[in-house]
Amino acid sequence: MSSGTDSRRTVMTIFGTRPEAVKMAPVVKALAARPERFVVKVAVTAQHREMLDQTLRHFDLRPDHDLNIMQPRQTLAGIATRALEGLDRVLEESRPDLVLVHGDTATTFIGSLAAFYRQIPVGHVEAGLRTDNKYDPFPEEMNRRLTGQVADLHFAPTPWAQANLLAERVDRKYLFVTGNTAIDALFLTRRSNHRFAEPGLRSLDFASRRVIVVDTLHRRENLERMGGIYGAIRRLAEASPEAHLVVLMHKNPAVRDAAAPVLAGLTGITLLDPLDYPDFINLIHRAYFVISDSGGVQEEAPSLGSPVLLLRETTERPEAIEAGTVRMVGTDPDAIFAAARQLLTDDTAYRAMREAGNPYGDGLASERIADALEYYFGWRAEPPRPFSPASARA
Repeated sequence: MSSGTDSRRTVMTIFGTRPEAVKMAPVVKALAARPERFVVKVAVTAQHREMLDQTLRHFDLRPDHDLNIMQPRQTLAGIATRALEGLDRVLEESRPDLVLVHGDTATTFIGSLAAFYRQIPVGHVEAGLRTDNKYDPFPEEMNRRLTGQVADLHFAPTPWAQANLLAERVDRKYLFVTGNTAIDALFLTRRSNHRFAEPGLRSLDFASRRVIVVDTLHRRENLERMGGIYGAIRRLAEASPEAHLVVLMHKNPAVRDAAAPVLAGLTGITLLDPLDYPDFINLIHRAYFVISDSGGVQEEAPSLGSPVLLLRETTERPEAIEAGTVRMVGTDPDAIFAAARQLLTDDTAYRAMREAGNPYGDGLASERIADALEYYFGWRAEPPRPFSPASARA
């Protein structure tokens, strides 16, 4: 905590998974670029270990505190318990002026709760996303909603998210529309001359084959449906000699046990472990389209001009669906196959999705967050101008 003649404020970012690290890295860098204002500390729970470490290396982030809580086949209760106890010790020692958390993971909610117990203000990055179904996505919907109840500052990525928070009577003075920091990270990473680190990607023929990325399907609410989903992927590969499917298999053993027996050894499919972030973004950039149940991919792929078929029954990110660049097809195997084949065979439908506008950001979200913190701490007279999707598309 700042004291004495030092007028700077200590801001601690807390995250635990790769998606959080990706989206918080630009915020850390934006704050660190203002050393006259902020002392920036990074605490990680390492709720996910290997994928988190890949991202930390890519963005050259060195945590000040690493709880390393991940265990084999860990439970939600175990994650929450270990994270809360560890973060309480970190906050007792560091006493930051503000804690920043991101999104909807267990680390997000537990980080905000630990800060609340220590009466430290909380800023919630990517606030206000809602499905209004507390079990879908599970447990992310409630992680995000509960964090919103604790937070003092709310950084909504879009006007739609802002409207959700206003409906919940969040104080407008401390509600800022910033754009999504995922787009900031993406712009820092996309390269036209990127050389893939993963050997399995170097031989792909993007010029003559339509490369379809099947992202790391992992949602808990989809686990019982994985056999049917991967059956649809197999059927798509067998019916589409013009395409090559890159299937990224999540580390969750339940997902891998469903995917490998159905897809292993099949011509036209490459099975890979989750990619490091630079490879992933540059693969998406070159992909014909993406099949996913991920939240972040709904933001990233449209920004790279790649249509998304979303294998979910609900989404907390409706903006890209309304824009037309994401189509929610659910989890029925026949629906998945039909939607994918349409994009491969109907050029008009494909172009309509590929050319739809991106509503999520302009690469300046992290700067708006830094400006908002300067406003909160009294160094700016006015809040930052809000992000506008219309201006981002202009």
